[in-house]
Amino acid sequence: MKRRLFALTATAAARREMYRDGIVAEGMVFTVEPGLYFQPDDLTVPEQFRGIGVRIEDDIVVTKAGAINLSAGIPRTADEVEAWLKR
Repeated sequence: MKRRLFALTATAAARREMYRDGIVAEGMVFTVEPGLYFQPDDLTVPEQFRGIGVRIEDDIVVTKAGAINLSAGIPRTADEVEAWLKR
């Protein structure tokens, strides 16, 4: 079985030639990191969001049957995070 390891970044995602021959194989783990980052001086964004960034990461493992989100049980909302911190 031919295996290749590769990583994608936000900038690489736009360059198809960097990953189009990649092979996804059982046991590989991918990190999916969507995020929003607002500049402090961006007047197109509501004032309370200027200068902040938010990113949610998921770690996905490839299995024979498909994929498993390893971080599915991690708190996501502010209330969930605060409750987890109080434990």
